[in-house]
Amino acid sequence: MAMNQTDVAATRSRPMTAEERKVIMASSAGTVFEWYDFYLYGSLASIIGAQFFTAFPEATRNVFALLAFAAGFIVRPFGALVFGAMGDLIGRKYTFLATILIMGFSTFLVGMLPGYQSWGVAAPIILIALRMAQGLALGGEYGGAAVYVAEHAPPGQRGYFTAFIQTTATIGLLLSLIVILLVQGYINGHYPDQPILDAAGAATMNADGTPAMMKAFNAWGWRIPFLGSIFLLLISLYIRLQMNESPAFKKMKEEGAQSKAPLREAFGQWKNAKIAIIALLGLVAGQAVVWYSGQFYALFYVQNVIKVDSFTANVLVAWSLILGTGGFLFFGSLSDKIGRKPIILAGCLIAAITYFPVFELLTKTANPALYAAHQTPITVTADLDSCSFQFNPTGTAKFTSSCDIAKALLAKSSANYSTVAGTAGQVAEVKIGETVIASYEAGALSGDDAKAAKTAFEKSVNDALTAAGYPLVADKNETVAKAAHFFDIFTGQKLTIIAILTYLIVLVTMVYGPMAAMLVELFPTRIRYSGLSLPYHIGNGWFGGLLPATAFAISAQTGNIYAGLWYAIVVALMTVVIGTLFVPGGTHKKDIFSE
Repeated sequence: MAMNQTDVAATRSRPMTAEERKVIMASSAGTVFEWYDFYLYGSLASIIGAQFFTAFPEATRNVFALLAFAAGFIVRPFGALVFGAMGDLIGRKYTFLATILIMGFSTFLVGMLPGYQSWGVAAPIILIALRMAQGLALGGEYGGAAVYVAEHAPPGQRGYFTAFIQTTATIGLLLSLIVILLVQGYINGHYPDQPILDAAGAATMNADGTPAMMKAFNAWGWRIPFLGSIFLLLISLYIRLQMNESPAFKKMKEEGAQSKAPLREAFGQWKNAKIAIIALLGLVAGQAVVWYSGQFYALFYVQNVIKVDSFTANVLVAWSLILGTGGFLFFGSLSDKIGRKPIILAGCLIAAITYFPVFELLTKTANPALYAAHQTPITVTADLDSCSFQFNPTGTAKFTSSCDIAKALLAKSSANYSTVAGTAGQVAEVKIGETVIASYEAGALSGDDAKAAKTAFEKSVNDALTAAGYPLVADKNETVAKAAHFFDIFTGQKLTIIAILTYLIVLVTMVYGPMAAMLVELFPTRIRYSGLSLPYHIGNGWFGGLLPATAFAISAQTGNIYAGLWYAIVVALMTVVIGTLFVPGGTHKKDIFSE
């Protein structure tokens, strides 16, 4: 029977029961651990890229590392289909157990996997396969957690209760960052640096003839957080074995009202498929790009674009997560009072309006020398027909033209530049200030000649960039933010960076905090797990998971470090328009037990 408004108001104001706290703790704890496993790779993407993609140039390697991260997102919708159907057929509890087992063992095996020097091309292939297994498991995880908690929550507090599930993704990321920081600090403080090896396993050399070295954590210590996840798996299994089936599913099963073909019913009937499409384009797509811009792309941007060292970047992002995570509960609870739709769409709109000035302020604050250097005009004059899109996901293309070589080097240095049309067949020229440097055609050279041309070109460009103020040597850039330890944040520069990153997290909490309750309320009980899982994981897996690689590639191609933000802005604005027109309002008043 549907509850009247007096009943709902009374339910909203009553405290949480012991059984409800147990449900939330059991669901949230297991989900935190699962997100922790998944995010370890994202947090260590650049380090893992150096281990498994050493056969590629550094600029291409960064994108391959991000694409391997994205592989886990690409398969998430397929996991949503498989485990969503399981959840609607056999129940929420046992589907939970399956997803955590797959996730835990996949993560552990990433820590065990030998690198490119040991296993060659098999290593990155297996790495991507393990990432896909993680994505399949995660595809079934979120829908189950959201449905399980929502079906235990009283009607007037669904937004608040499910907001605890919404915090798990951010807490999982925070946990992964803290573990990385602790392990990184210990390993680098107690073990010597290691030589950097090329694809053939030989030591690489610096320009002065000395061996190039890397920190011990980058060489082998990064594996420890992955291997340690086996303990989290055991804890998660124990917690989930204590869980009972959801009351809504038990009631439906007792009444014989289960769907015999949940996927066909959810997506083969237009009345339900239409809801899934509206949920995807009018809610989840915008939420996804705001979520990944505010957390993962922000971390990648700070580390790889504005050149803050990984330890400092992780510290600053970790503090922003600590300060901003409470927003999930605030906006989840607020959505119980004013509705889910206005909060989600407002977050998308504010993000679209403010991303450009916010990321520019982040650059200006975290690396003032780099920001100032961007005022120097840089152009690449070339035959535009010889300029390729800079990154190739399949790894089959060879970027050997003088235009590609010039743009790749500038992108690696986070330079802002424009491309000017030259004459047909001309060798590309880079103009930095008043200095003009000719590039070279790698395909026309071989052996020592190619190496000599590469060395001479890179030295000339780097000298010109240095003269223009570009801080190419990190240790000599005294303006860049740097933290000595986790609590070394009490300077104006670092507190400002944390404030900027916290603002991005608050936007994340606006769009994500009410999302679980909103999706649960859109679908009937018999197909709820399947119905909400697919649009959620297409949105977050494809629109969101591909964002870091897409944004980085767009920025490198256009020659502007901010250009990649257009991807998130356009998708967020699309969601605002579609959501305003087609997403139903007032779902927070709905009785989900009466369907």
